Amino acid sequence: MQGQPMIVLGEDSQRTSGKDAQSMNITAAQAVAEAVRTTLGPKGMDKMLVDDSGGVVVTNDGVTILDEMDIEHPAANMIVEVAQTQEDEVGDGTTTAVVISGELLSEAEDLIDQDIHASILAQGYRQAAEKAKEILEEQAIEVGPEDTEMLKKVAATAMTGKGAESSKDVLAELVVRAAQSVADDGEVDTDNIQLEVVVGGSTDESELVEGVIIDKERVHDNMPYAVEDANIALLDTAIEVPETELDTEVNVTDPDQLQQFLDQEEEQLKEMVDDLKAAGADVVVTQKGIDDMAQHYLAQEGILAVRRAKKSTIKALSRSTGARIVSNIADVTEDDLGFAGSVAQKDVAGDERIFVEDVDEAKSVTMILRGGTEHVADEVERAIEDSLGVVAATLEDGKVLPGGGAPETQLALGLRDHADSVGGREQLAVEAFADAIDVVPRTLAENAGLDPIDSLVDLRSKHDGGDNTAGLDAYTGEVVDMTEDGVVEPLRVKTQAIESATEAAVMILRIDDVIAAGDLKGGGSDDDEDDAPGGPGGAPGGMGGGMGGMGGGMGGMM
Repeated sequence: MQGQPMIVLGEDSQRTSGKDAQSMNITAAQAVAEAVRTTLGPKGMDKMLVDDSGGVVVTNDGVTILDEMDIEHPAANMIVEVAQTQEDEVGDGTTTAVVISGELLSEAEDLIDQDIHASILAQGYRQAAEKAKEILEEQAIEVGPEDTEMLKKVAATAMTGKGAESSKDVLAELVVRAAQSVADDGEVDTDNIQLEVVVGGSTDESELVEGVIIDKERVHDNMPYAVEDANIALLDTAIEVPETELDTEVNVTDPDQLQQFLDQEEEQLKEMVDDLKAAGADVVVTQKGIDDMAQHYLAQEGILAVRRAKKSTIKALSRSTGARIVSNIADVTEDDLGFAGSVAQKDVAGDERIFVEDVDEAKSVTMILRGGTEHVADEVERAIEDSLGVVAATLEDGKVLPGGGAPETQLALGLRDHADSVGGREQLAVEAFADAIDVVPRTLAENAGLDPIDSLVDLRSKHDGGDNTAGLDAYTGEVVDMTEDGVVEPLRVKTQAIESATEAAVMILRIDDVIAAGDLKGGGSDDDEDDAPGGPGGAPGGMGGGMGGMGGGMGGMM
């Protein structure tokens, strides 16, 4: 057997190990971070993303950019997961988390080149992340659920630099009112805040409906357009004659027999409507269909009815009006009905919709967001989603931090002091972590067209002097008190960003072998030559081709 090669991997498999594998993965992750880095901050630029079918998205929302990009490299996808986790947990700070991930890997690469083992780096990074969370907790400012002004500042900060910025004062007030309306024992479920996007009009004309908008019309023209002091019945069953479950065949020998069948069907439908009327229902909303004859009877009784409403709309109506969702019409009682001061069909930018308003406790509300064009309206929606996320996090946690790079500058100083107490080579990893955190204020300055070195020096000087709320005003270039300037963000945005970024960076650093069951290309075009440089067969240069495919995915964007 000596001298006989043993083939373990398949013919098409590729393997890269050691520093080559680490370098390849770091390069892929850095490419993703660089793609979104210029979008960070109030002066961040937008990206235009064009998909295969020619659809266009214009945004500077980190997670949207990464979702739309056609990324195939596995290490790059780990960084995309950082953004998705941040979006799911907080709703904002996705770009920050991705940029920090990229910088942590960049700093790590320098230390790996100095023969510092990846395990030591991983351990040092984890220690630094734990210490970072302690420093942020110390810096946090307490906020009560009734502190509307501070909540508005949190909402406005999340919108700054996005498409909604020009109307951020109006929108911030709507967001805070919406979040406070649906808050339940300190918890805010943003699913109870529906967003209706309307193309047309100014963003300033956006409004909050303390209730629910049903994206449907009344089912019959003879039904009333509006009902005041309405008792509402919610059904998840159809107002139709049920079909038999068995396959049956009826032989009719006399036309009168057919008429009897039809009369009996009508009688059943009339009974259903009578049951709803007897319970006191003025408005009926069902998740299923309504028979034409039943529509006629409902209109005769002056009941406004809506059919085929979404399940989510029915649930929102239940929360908002207090109605119980009923499955059997014969069982409907007065106790099952909900109440709304007004139910009316209104025109919204050419579409007829049913507005259910004036409810006692609006535990489900709807925001109507307007934008002059479809792209503007979509970007306003993304900004509002981010803003709702951060206001919800603030209401739940009750803690905020100053923005403008202030917490990162404080973190970097605190971690450099902490590094002195860390023994062994982990000290170098903690110092590298501190250097990596500086990427946030540095990028804020760069994106605002300022000198990043001057800005960092000014920030460090202020923080060294004990002014831990000093941050960078991207509009003036001055270092000012961020809390006085109204630039604040939830503590959870920063702690989650640090946590996710660290976990992703550590996971990528600990990979020293990449075994691909095929050509690990980043998604280049089908007519790429098979022997084009791209697989991880060699050094990071080989990965350049792998990322090249991803670059192609980004090509449409950049």
